[in-house]
Amino acid sequence: MRNFVLTSTSVTDGHPDKLCDRISDAVVDRALTRAPDARIMSECAIANGLVFISTYGDRALGIDLPELVREVVGSVGYDDPTFNPANLSVITSTNRLPASVAERRSDVNATVFGFACRQTPEFLPLPIALAHRLARRLSDARREGALPFLYPDGQVQVAIRYRERRAERVDGVALATALTWQAPERLEVERLLEATVLRPELEADGLPEAVGATISINPPGAFLVGGPTRHAGLTGRKADIDTYGGYVRQSGAALSGKDPGRVDRSGAYMARHVAKTVVAAGIAEECEVQLSYRIGLDWPVSLAVDTFGTGRSGDDALADRLLEMFDFTPRGIDAAFGLSALPRQRGGRFFSDLTAFGHMGRLDLDLPWERTDRAGELEDLA
Repeated sequence: MRNFVLTSTSVTDGHPDKLCDRISDAVVDRALTRAPDARIMSECAIANGLVFISTYGDRALGIDLPELVREVVGSVGYDDPTFNPANLSVITSTNRLPASVAERRSDVNATVFGFACRQTPEFLPLPIALAHRLARRLSDARREGALPFLYPDGQVQVAIRYRERRAERVDGVALATALTWQAPERLEVERLLEATVLRPELEADGLPEAVGATISINPPGAFLVGGPTRHAGLTGRKADIDTYGGYVRQSGAALSGKDPGRVDRSGAYMARHVAKTVVAAGIAEECEVQLSYRIGLDWPVSLAVDTFGTGRSGDDALADRLLEMFDFTPRGIDAAFGLSALPRQRGGRFFSDLTAFGHMGRLDLDLPWERTDRAGELEDLA
């Protein structure tokens, strides 16, 4: 498909699904800070003032889960009477992993995908990159006090029109955000949001034509109740936001709530790293990497590359070279990126910082899978 319109969505850190991701990864951060070799899995569900969190680990780590949940909820900005850290009911389920699982790193059957392209400085497709920029501006406008009437729960959808697989124009932008009771009249809210959040990004240099794009702000009408009071949240329910916005294939597995020994998480980071290395080396304009793992085997049973007709060498030959260059085992990925040690090295939090605005293409964070230091090894193919 060469000509199409693609929509991608990003949400703020107060969206209930993202709040669950942040809580789950805060558990991972806390566990790995205390024991970098720990095996830990954590999942969270939120509805109204009720939080349920389940953990499976290979050892007792003494994490006060209710206190950690309240800490995360407060950090996101929920402090109103309907939802705040003080009035939460937190239900926990703490479980020990069976020894057979805890000792094995290759206990996951997973197919993961990585992608990179030249459409944006983030090496991401334009729809998801622009959606993340706008969602971040929306969140910052609340946190920094520029628009104090905003609630932590908001989302942005971007539609980009493509011709010959190249971004031609911004077709439309929709912004929906919950408001506090102190919000001004609707027309003033729309004016402030357009001026503070939308226009600075839509008029930025390097962006395709946006004149005539359809702009919608709170299209169903203003809503004064947001967050978990309005809709429930669940860990791992925003995989397209975490990755590539639906532009290419993605794994059905969640990224958050898992230690790096889980290849459905670390493998997705490695696939992204390899795809970005290929594009940075000038071998292709865009590249998708597929890794497939089978239970009981450390090495992937398949590595496939698709450069969508933009490659300067054959995709199969490129895949063979990548298999020679990189260690795709769970332990090899962890060692290459230092994933297990990062929470301790970065003051007790690393993975929880990924939960809003995407796990890929983050220019604000020093992520090891975003580095392109090995691109020179592919120069002969370019």
